[in-house]
Amino acid sequence: MADEKLNSPASGNGGFDDPIAPIDFTPIDAGARKRKLKLSPVKIVVSVVLLIFAGAAWFVLSARSVFLDVTPGTSMISVNHPMAIKIGPRYLVLEGDLPIIVTAEGYYELDTVLTVSDQQAQTFVIDMQPLPGFLSVTAGDLAGATVLVDGLEAGVTPMTDFELAYGTHTLTVTLDRYEPVETTVYMEGRQTRQGLDVELLPAWANVSFATQPAGATVTIDGEDRGITPLVAEILEGDHEILVKLASHKAWTDDIEVIARQDFSLPLITLEQADGLVLLQSTPSNANVTLDGSFQGQTPLEITVPPGRSHQLTFFLNGYESATRAITTRPEEEASLHVTLQPILNSVEISAVPADAELYINGEYMGNANQTVELLAATQVIAIRREGYVDFETEFTSRPGLEQKLEVTLKTLEQQRLEDIKPFITNAAGQNMKLVYPGTFEMGASRREPGRQANEVLRNVTLTRPYYLSLMEVTNAQFARFDSEHSSGVVEGRTLSNNNQPVVRITWEQAARFCNWLSAQENLPPFYNVEGDRVTGFNPSSTGYRLPTEAEWAWSARVNGSPDNLLKFPWGETLPPPANQGNYADISAGIFLGRIIADYNDGYLGTAPVGSFAPNPNGFFDMGGNVAEWVHDFYGSTGQVGASVETDPMGPTTGTYHVVRGSSWAHGTITELRLSYRDYSNETRDDVGFRVARYLE
Repeated sequence: MADEKLNSPASGNGGFDDPIAPIDFTPIDAGARKRKLKLSPVKIVVSVVLLIFAGAAWFVLSARSVFLDVTPGTSMISVNHPMAIKIGPRYLVLEGDLPIIVTAEGYYELDTVLTVSDQQAQTFVIDMQPLPGFLSVTAGDLAGATVLVDGLEAGVTPMTDFELAYGTHTLTVTLDRYEPVETTVYMEGRQTRQGLDVELLPAWANVSFATQPAGATVTIDGEDRGITPLVAEILEGDHEILVKLASHKAWTDDIEVIARQDFSLPLITLEQADGLVLLQSTPSNANVTLDGSFQGQTPLEITVPPGRSHQLTFFLNGYESATRAITTRPEEEASLHVTLQPILNSVEISAVPADAELYINGEYMGNANQTVELLAATQVIAIRREGYVDFETEFTSRPGLEQKLEVTLKTLEQQRLEDIKPFITNAAGQNMKLVYPGTFEMGASRREPGRQANEVLRNVTLTRPYYLSLMEVTNAQFARFDSEHSSGVVEGRTLSNNNQPVVRITWEQAARFCNWLSAQENLPPFYNVEGDRVTGFNPSSTGYRLPTEAEWAWSARVNGSPDNLLKFPWGETLPPPANQGNYADISAGIFLGRIIADYNDGYLGTAPVGSFAPNPNGFFDMGGNVAEWVHDFYGSTGQVGASVETDPMGPTTGTYHVVRGSSWAHGTITELRLSYRDYSNETRDDVGFRVARYLE
């Protein structure tokens, strides 16, 4: 059954009928396998040769050809690399570091490492550094000369075997009294010995001295060198020569010596020494001449040539001259005293007051009223008396003439008044006039047409003289204090030209301008200022300020005397005569409400200051042009019958300040009157100011 199953198609053998039979298998012998792998010696040798050949081929293909170009050519080269192969003059070396050692006789050994790059053929140039040489230096037979090599001291001559590096060096050889030598030396190096002999030339010349008489000492540049006759070695250059001998005048000269050019000075003849004479006189300071030649003033010491007679003359202004003869011996010391006789003249002196005192050349002489004997010379005469100004003058007495000096001393008060200047010019360039005020009546009567209620009549006394500027402050003058200020324009017309009055300023600005003006002249400030605010004032100050209202009224109204006060700037009635001032005229009618009919002053707005005639007191524009700030606060005033006000300065406080005078914008009877009072605390284009200051 089994055989049948195996042979059936269903058994999976593909329908084959042959049965599967086993085959014979014999395992391989391990020893025989080893015997097959064992190499013979021939094969090993061949294999090694092949490996060496392959390595050599790789080395040849990878190595770089290196040539070492060494100077000097006799150098010995040692390459310390296991893979370096020398082929002729070149080396085959792999890329990388190549240590070498190069030696040569007379050169420093070179031990270095070269870097071989990837280039196929390379050359390294090597210059060996020579070893130092040895230098010997002499200066002929001269020993001790200093030798400098390249600026450094190397030794003194004779100098032997001084080690010096290979190359060129600067050599300097110096020796006192010889000219230095500078040269160059080329050292061959390599331990060789070289020698240099330097010739040093003398830096002096032989100079011969001879004197008459002989035996004089010769001093050269302050050093004694010997006795004449003398031959001295003198260094090249300029020298000061002094030759001296007892009882003789010293001989001096300057000479120039050129090295190695010997010469002799001409014979030096020494003169006998002068005598020495001390001259004195009574009085002293007399002028002296010797044989007509001026010598000076006594007391005086002079030299006089010996052996002969000389004439001395003494003279002094106011004294008779004196003449003396004098003879001296060499080096003699003598003295001479002369008393001069005065030349006198009588002078009568008369002085007021009678008890004044007289001083002549600072010496008290008693009462000034006397006749004195004065020298015929210029003298200082002074006459003094307590409470009076000293009188002093230079007076020349002239013999033969009758002379008289009459003096009247001024009191201190007289002198003070004479010293007062009626006009001054301040630092802003304004001319100011001195005013001596008095007592007058301010304000206006109730019956006066145009009067306002604030124009109350007041009796005022002004005791302090004051200066007041003749004209109002201009734009140019105010710009020195405030360069940024502008007075603006009106109806297209500028108000800012230099000579127009400054406007559109506050009262405080005007006060601060006054303080600035005081500072320019080192005067004490009148106003106390904190920041931009005026906080008070110092009434005792003589610094610049605004005029008080009373001062303004006196300067504007008094016409000859305090009893004759002007009503208008030009007189007593309206309208103003032609060209009397700058008021509200017909040209301003297009924008001003009330004007002066048929009046034309030629200006719309402000006019240049001083364009019209001044008032009787010499002040310009006290009416018209611009109204003016004054010092006073605006407030209540005195009443009729009240006591006299002395030097009033207005209320101590207030909101407004007084404005006085009419302006270019005023044309009514009220405004044109000099008693018109206005007030403000704001800027206006018709308000300016003028300045004042107390005399004392």
